[in-house]
Amino acid sequence: MKLIFSGHHYKYAVEQMLSTLFPGERPEYVSDGKDSDHMRISLRFGNVYTTSVCRYRKENAAFTGRASVRSDKLTDDLEKDRLCQFIIKNAVYRAVMKSGRAPQPWGSLTGVRPGKLLSAIMRENECCTDRDSKDRSIHQFMEQYDVTPVRAELCYETSKATLETEKLLGSSDICLYVGIPFCPTRCAYCSFVSQSVEKSLKLMDSFFASLRLEVAETARQARQCGLNVVSIYFGGGTPTTLSAAQLDELCSLLRGEFDLSNLREFTVEAGRPDTITEEKLAILKKYGVTRLSVNPQTMQDSVLEAIGRRHTSKDVLDALDAVRKIGGFDVNMDLIAGLPSDTLTGFEYTMEKVLSLEPENITVHTLSLKKGSGLTLSGGKIPEAVEVGKMLDAAYSGLRASGYSPYYLYRQKNMSGGFENTGWMKPGHINIYNICMMEELCSILAMGGGGSTKLIRNDKGKNIRIMAPKYPLEYIEQIDKICSEKVKIGDFYGI
Repeated sequence: MKLIFSGHHYKYAVEQMLSTLFPGERPEYVSDGKDSDHMRISLRFGNVYTTSVCRYRKENAAFTGRASVRSDKLTDDLEKDRLCQFIIKNAVYRAVMKSGRAPQPWGSLTGVRPGKLLSAIMRENECCTDRDSKDRSIHQFMEQYDVTPVRAELCYETSKATLETEKLLGSSDICLYVGIPFCPTRCAYCSFVSQSVEKSLKLMDSFFASLRLEVAETARQARQCGLNVVSIYFGGGTPTTLSAAQLDELCSLLRGEFDLSNLREFTVEAGRPDTITEEKLAILKKYGVTRLSVNPQTMQDSVLEAIGRRHTSKDVLDALDAVRKIGGFDVNMDLIAGLPSDTLTGFEYTMEKVLSLEPENITVHTLSLKKGSGLTLSGGKIPEAVEVGKMLDAAYSGLRASGYSPYYLYRQKNMSGGFENTGWMKPGHINIYNICMMEELCSILAMGGGGSTKLIRNDKGKNIRIMAPKYPLEYIEQIDKICSEKVKIGDFYGI
């Protein structure tokens, strides 16, 4: 796409919008579009309004999109940049929509957390009655970002859960995350794990030794800052790839290093049924784990084979039976809409099967084509966006009919159809960590491979992010640096 700028240099905002509307098309910056297809995006600062106009020329036809914001809202450089990028994106989106393109489910939004925007609108409208507040908030959200009614309603429900959770959190409350970057095999859609555990088993002991050091240093900082742990989440990879003895030691280490007296929930991703054993489940129960993710992604064996999983749908059922036999766990089950070789009929079968199992949580993901995944590299065939949309419609309809409600959502780059990932719950089975992580309600202290510590300010100050390497060997080699960076936690909290 040829691009001409006038009055600004907000390249990133325009490129974000283009990647959503024209995936794979590269921007080309020119001074004159002449007779070829192009976009001319202008920004003008007026006394009352600041306005962006996009003129999109396509096949000798011209389409114009426009968006404005009051100039007195550009109170400082940060707010100026934020609002200018907002109206530039809207202008580009509206111009393209006038050319005949079907509306995007999330309109001009390109970010991961649409709920943060709607939550802010809802806070402003809290003085209204419940019905008026909802109607006004949804209307403002749709008007500002051109979000479709279905997605605006979905986002309202999850944002309501966000605001309810926010009220339960104190200023010193935090969550802990432990990343275990190993899996039995690598899924075709995944770019996270560098090698399957069968190829990197020799790294497990060294990784675990490094993790012990990071846990100890993180806990020391948490104690000094007087932080209160309310939630723990083991993610990955697949944490239950660890042996029973390693899980025992890791849980014991956390219990010994952190004050967990106010812990409200403890989640472990046991995503692969081929990693779940009665011995491991007994250990997790011993340490107070309250929630397990048993993630089939699909209940069709042919699709499981297509994505590189070495288990069957029966293995999922057997694993779930073992979890229920031990008892005391909320169960989450992840599904993915848009997997290779899947169909609408096949996805509806998966949804029906999972609903019959009555897990406390069901998370419906949309396939995201990640750059380093085997699926992307091989160019594998996947369902079209229209069919993925029908899959999500069927899932959401079935979930609501079965008594589930949405409680958190987020988006990723390169998602099929530009849709979303949504967590659903039975009444009373909310997961605090998922909301805190996605909506940035409190700090997350992360340990392990791929861990992302997020230090969150509630005074509109700058949040701090500390990333750990996601690949096991890099994590092991850099553990001294990883531990030394933990001092940033104390600096952030003024210790």
